[in-house]
Amino acid sequence: MASKQQSREELDEKARQGETVVPGGTGGKSVEAQEHLAEGRSKGGQTRKEQLGTEGYEEMGRKGGLSTKDKSGGERAEEEGIKIDESKFTK
Repeated sequence: MASKQQSREELDEKARQGETVVPGGTGGKSVEAQEHLAEGRSKGGQTRKEQLGTEGYEEMGRKGGLSTKDKSGGERAEEEGIKIDESKFTK
């Protein structure tokens, strides 16, 4: 068990120095902080996908992908004649 604790301490030191030691934990200054960041990032998108369903989530991404600095995705889709089925956004 001492080796696990020691490796955790080493990872903590690397995290304090700005290194990412947990996938998705960018910006955390400790192993624990990076774990929380990684968990939040993966859970957020998954929760939204569960709320909307796969089709709704994909449709929302399609609309968001059309947005530009000057126009929202909805405005651009309408302008270019791209059909976005917003009924899929609600489950």
